[in-house]
Amino acid sequence: MRLVAVIIFAFMTAACDQEQDITGSTSACPMRNYSYNARDMNQCVNACKSCDRGTTVTCTTSCTLKGAR
Repeated sequence: MRLVAVIIFAFMTAACDQEQDITGSTSACPMRNYSYNARDMNQCVNACKSCDRGTTVTCTTSCTLKGAR
């Protein structure tokens, strides 16, 4: 009975991961579409908005965490 519960739990946990893995595509977009300095806040936010479809708040936070000023 315990084995059945573990298997069901494993399937439920695996089903929760709905995020698509797009490794590398987010860093390629700004470089392909822009010649920008990732440390420049305005350029970083603009690239984030267009490539990652973010908002000003989320992109500003992301760029700040990446070291943009």
